[in-house]
Amino acid sequence: MSKINHWVKCAHQVLDNGLLRLLAMVLALSAAGLLIWEPMIFAQAIGGFGPVISPALIWVTCTAMIYGVGFVPLHWYWQVFFTPYLALPILSYIMWLRLFSS
Repeated sequence: MSKINHWVKCAHQVLDNGLLRLLAMVLALSAAGLLIWEPMIFAQAIGGFGPVISPALIWVTCTAMIYGVGFVPLHWYWQVFFTPYLALPILSYIMWLRLFSS
């Protein structure tokens, strides 16, 4: 095992928590469901679908689903790309915008 692989594995071991995985899964399913059910209202609530927010929303939803089901990518670079350290705060912020927008 390389040093990078070991470091990434140790860094992600902190997040190996069942309740956090459940929260990630609920957030991802909620975001996907709201997006499918009422896309125009969802877009208005989060400030529209632009060239940054659309790919970010897809990425955070996929990352939260990957993390939520417990899948761990084989190679370290995919683990870094699909890291819940970045995805969960972004997804939480997007959902916060949706829930508490006026």
